[in-house]
Amino acid sequence: MSVIAWIGLGHMGAPMALHLVQAGHTVKGFDVVPVLSQALVKDGLQAAASIAEAVKDADVVFTMVQTSEQVHDLCLQPEGIFAHVKPGVIYVDASSIDIAMTTSLHEAAKSRGIAMLDAPVSGGVGGAKAATLTVMVGGDLAVFNAVKPIFQTYGKNIVHAGGAGLGQAAKICNNLILGVTMVGVCEGFMLAEKLGLNSKTFFDISSVSSGQCWSMTSYCPAPNILPNVPSSHDYEPGFMAKMMLKDLNLAKHAADYVHAMTPMSDEALNLYQQYTDAGNAEKDFSGIITWLANLKAE
Repeated sequence: MSVIAWIGLGHMGAPMALHLVQAGHTVKGFDVVPVLSQALVKDGLQAAASIAEAVKDADVVFTMVQTSEQVHDLCLQPEGIFAHVKPGVIYVDASSIDIAMTTSLHEAAKSRGIAMLDAPVSGGVGGAKAATLTVMVGGDLAVFNAVKPIFQTYGKNIVHAGGAGLGQAAKICNNLILGVTMVGVCEGFMLAEKLGLNSKTFFDISSVSSGQCWSMTSYCPAPNILPNVPSSHDYEPGFMAKMMLKDLNLAKHAADYVHAMTPMSDEALNLYQQYTDAGNAEKDFSGIITWLANLKAE
């Protein structure tokens, strides 16, 4: 079993780290909010008081935080990860961050003799708790193969996407599709209701017709159709709208980086910006259906 450092113990990071504990690994956890790591001690996680303490003896170091800037600082600040790891360590960033930042960190890690993988996940908090996440991994294949058994403790579908940065590329493109399709599904249900069509009846029709997609059949935004989705629980996340907005901004940055046109994603980004600005940042992203329903056509 490995000694693993896990940095970032929020809604996603905590259950992922605990799966490693349950698999028999020694897990040293750190979060800038100390109560988050302390809360997991009873479950077998070892709470570290600093990044240096967490990583100094680790065979593998994971980060799972929200922004590109946070990952950069965790890795490269004087008291950060790269300054305190032992030789031969593997560093895995499970966060969803900017392609340019990921590429830069791969280069910084390589220059220090650190093997790095970018390994963002899809599946949300529910998938993290159930250990059914999809893990998209960029980096050297041999390093991927070495870490794959660890990924399998919290993931169901583990895919090597290719070289450095391509795990992030897969995540960004996947969530671009998710953001766009969720808006489309919300519009469909909203319009169906305004036309007098019962939401459950519409679901029964469209879920077996050409409108079928994951946003409808696995995460339906109309309430009281599927039992275990945020729409049936007052849109408590789930996957917060501010995180979808972040991912659509990442898609925008990635498209600009390679001079690609993504007009549908751009429009979804605009709508999620308005939705979060209206005070819904911490509601589930599927809750945009309630905001759309209140808009008036000009």
